[in-house]
Amino acid sequence: MDFTRIIQKNTKNKLSEQKLFQNSRKIFLFIFIYSSYCINGQSGPDFTILADKAFLKLYQNSDECISYTQGIPVSDQNTEHKIVLQNIISQAFAMKGDYVQSVNIFAQKEDNNQANDLSYNMQIFSDYNLADQYQNLGLYNQSKRIISHLLSDQKLLKSNDPTLKITTAKLYQLQALNSGINRDYPTALKNLDKSNQYLSGHNEEKRILKIENRIFRSSYLLKQNKLSEYKPLIESIISDLEHQKNKPFLLGLAYENLSQYYFLKQDYTTAIEKLETGLALIENLPFNNLKIKIYESLSRNYYAIHNDAKYHQYNKLYTDLKTKTDVSSKEGIRYLVKLVETNQNKNIEFQKQISLRSSLFLIIVLSLIVIALLTYFLLITSKNKDLKKQFDFFEKQISQKPQPTLLSKAPAAAKDSGSTKISREKEDEILQKLEEFEKSDRYLNKNMSLSMLSSQMEINTKYLSEVINNKEKNFNGYINKLRINHIVQLLRSDTAFLNYKVSYLAEYSGFSSHSAFTTVFKSVTGMSPNAYIQEISKTKAV
Repeated sequence: MDFTRIIQKNTKNKLSEQKLFQNSRKIFLFIFIYSSYCINGQSGPDFTILADKAFLKLYQNSDECISYTQGIPVSDQNTEHKIVLQNIISQAFAMKGDYVQSVNIFAQKEDNNQANDLSYNMQIFSDYNLADQYQNLGLYNQSKRIISHLLSDQKLLKSNDPTLKITTAKLYQLQALNSGINRDYPTALKNLDKSNQYLSGHNEEKRILKIENRIFRSSYLLKQNKLSEYKPLIESIISDLEHQKNKPFLLGLAYENLSQYYFLKQDYTTAIEKLETGLALIENLPFNNLKIKIYESLSRNYYAIHNDAKYHQYNKLYTDLKTKTDVSSKEGIRYLVKLVETNQNKNIEFQKQISLRSSLFLIIVLSLIVIALLTYFLLITSKNKDLKKQFDFFEKQISQKPQPTLLSKAPAAAKDSGSTKISREKEDEILQKLEEFEKSDRYLNKNMSLSMLSSQMEINTKYLSEVINNKEKNFNGYINKLRINHIVQLLRSDTAFLNYKVSYLAEYSGFSSHSAFTTVFKSVTGMSPNAYIQEISKTKAV
């Protein structure tokens, strides 16, 4: 059982026990996703309008959204209203690239004496929001697992409740993004279709979700080279957004999307024009994640037309902002893992308190019930101890410093006497995940390390290290080999890359320096990058 499902199970056990002991303290309540409709009949129409406006401000100005949402008056007794607003604020920080503050808002505790038992709707909201946090932090497997579990619930899929329908739409949208990251574009498009099926209605949140789904659809069509479908779709999206004039984030994202089409067509001037238009919309707004995408695309296009001044200008903006958000992302991961561990520690103490109170109470009432409850609480305590070990282990995977390791398809070398024994099934599982990793382009990330890879794959770092060491020389060599093979393939398939400087190829493929790239390139291909490019150019000319 993975740690996410254990969290869900412990939460349900806690709620069941709380019906018996109303004075017991609750542990952490995760913040839930925004819903513009009434929740269990407690949301009045005035609050619904205010919350809907706050959601719209997410796509207009993150800072204004935070300020506006914090100023919405909410009764201290209305926990669900607080949850809605806290979720909007958490999303706003995520769009700024401030993941630490986003997780902090997500993790805020409610007053245990005022909070009601979580309804089914609110449990679904909580699980979705946790999946969204994982996705923001790059832990895609954890996000995908939570969503798959939720979407297997027929009660959720068949519900006509407005809050559950919009949550289901968001679940399918998030799963589409997870599929897109894994380059499974057909599945991503199917999930977007399913998301749209649950978006009946015309409030701001649903209108925005529909626009997002159209933008994501256009991106996946472009990646599949379905240009006849892509071009009219993205142009209609931009036309619609330009008429609305109140969603700069979405319009900027659409222009960045369209620039990729012109980049593939090698029409770099038009690509730059679209990117500059998109940047002008958000340049003075705190949408840092979108700015990173636009800065990177601008530097690439200016490099293609040999405008070194503009290339260095936007490359510096990209590097500085990306470094800042990467640090925030890593801190957010540590914070979230620590939060889960703290949650479990509190749960253990909570179970001990409940066990003592229930034992005293039930001994007076009935001896048979006392024996049954004591047995139950012993089992719960045992499970929580095992769970604590799993969380310690997961945190170690994320925070562990990278060690030099590597992978290839070569026959396994003999293990030395100090090796960790890994079952054949576990080794096959690790090899399968590494094969999937090689099919992605995540190895181009300059920050890729053994600890990051083990966290993303949810594999023990030692196991991953041993499998790689049994197959190849070291981890750095493995990653560098993948990068070189990737850039070699691009040089062979895309003539535009033959015109790039070696320094750009080095940066594009994730190397820290020109010299490191040249050294590794020669060790893999047997010739320098310039010599290789000349040979490929001769072949193309013939």
